[in-house]
Amino acid sequence: MRMSARLFLFAFCLVPFALYGQAPSPGRVDVLSSVGGLPANVVGRFREPMGFARVPNGPYYVFDRRGHSVHTVDSHDPKVRTLVEIGGEDGRLLDPSAFDVATDGSFAVADAPGGRERVQVFGAAGIRTGGFTRPGRTAARVGLGSLVLSGVGSLVYTGRSIVLSEPDTGWLLTEFTTLGAPVRSMGQLRPTGQEGDREVHLALNTGLALPEPSGGFFFIFLAGAPAIRKYSASGALLFERAIQGRQLDEVLAAMPQRWPRRAVGDREVPLVPPVVRTAAVDPEGRLWVSFVLPYTYVYDAEGEKLRTVQFRAAGVIAATSLAFPGGGRVLVTPGCYEFAF
Repeated sequence: MRMSARLFLFAFCLVPFALYGQAPSPGRVDVLSSVGGLPANVVGRFREPMGFARVPNGPYYVFDRRGHSVHTVDSHDPKVRTLVEIGGEDGRLLDPSAFDVATDGSFAVADAPGGRERVQVFGAAGIRTGGFTRPGRTAARVGLGSLVLSGVGSLVYTGRSIVLSEPDTGWLLTEFTTLGAPVRSMGQLRPTGQEGDREVHLALNTGLALPEPSGGFFFIFLAGAPAIRKYSASGALLFERAIQGRQLDEVLAAMPQRWPRRAVGDREVPLVPPVVRTAAVDPEGRLWVSFVLPYTYVYDAEGEKLRTVQFRAAGVIAATSLAFPGGGRVLVTPGCYEFAF
């Protein structure tokens, strides 16, 4: 199970009724209506729930970014139990940006106390079992508002290791042990047309690296022209696919060639907004890619587009995280909703 937890964008608008009873088609939008999730009075206790997952035969996990905390909620008794609280010391969270849960209930959180990027791993009871701090200070190249999606903000936790997008190293993704020792790197950076501006070039090579059932990785570029790559377990590039769809036409047409910059320490870095907001792989190996717009594209293991999805609860939701507990269900934030697909 993979779930990545990140910021804030969600929108409510009226949508046409889905054409239920027909086979999914990549040429239309399938509207999925909420079939459950956490009660509204429970969700209201969290300041910004950005991660929502459930492990087999276990509770729901909720990552509250603005609350700097992680909680569990039992499916039969909506009592909130806090596992990790706010704080800069090890075993607590300060300025967190990403969260991921493994099937055994252990989880990892990326935060940045004092601007230093840190990854921490916790057991199912919230006891810290590993972690490491990345050298240097946070370089917020890709972000939404106050949330940084680059660096440790790209965290993926496999249950045994941590995977980060670190294009500064010359590779798209690097896998680490839970204590921070590098295991392997893979993926050549893509050409961007911005090679003369190193910071923009690196921002456009930031992405999410998602393990898939065959042992390899999907890599989804977050900013610039969205695209998918798939790598084998040995690191060989299997394919690359451009992400295209009528829902993205205006966003891609309006994409600038120059980005505003802001000071970070003694240097200036561009702050490049993403096109892709989050992504996850379901138990059948299908890749779900959600955008800053309220649409999600679903791809098969070969990168062929299967369908376009919208999530509807109180209104249409632009997903900030996706998690697959099994049984044909997907858990979505904001709102901590459950959908059948």
